[in-house]
Amino acid sequence: MAGCDTDVAAVTLCRIEDIADPGARGFEVDAPGGLLDVIVVRRDREIRGYVNRCPHQGTPLETFPDRFLSRDASVLICSTHGARFRTEDGLCVEGPCVGKQLRPVPLNVDGGAVSLISDPLA
Repeated sequence: MAGCDTDVAAVTLCRIEDIADPGARGFEVDAPGGLLDVIVVRRDREIRGYVNRCPHQGTPLETFPDRFLSRDASVLICSTHGARFRTEDGLCVEGPCVGKQLRPVPLNVDGGAVSLISDPLA
């Protein structure tokens, strides 16, 4: 996981090429309410961000750093109880929280830089 600046309104997380395609990476961001754990998912030209917290029990999705995706990179997997989430919208499609969603975070890609543009928990 990568550390970031403390100004959550404009935190640059990484360069787009730092995330495999398809791929996902985790970042810890200093936010006004405390540390924020974020997942950034890349698939083709799409970049999506989610709070790294399973809606089932609130645990982070990964056991090992940046290990979020299934082998075929089609879904995000919670390593605690096996819930599976679509990468395009964070909807749980299998497991103990079917129908619930990962909380999205607003991202911006500008000049190849991926940035968190506001605090999703504020």
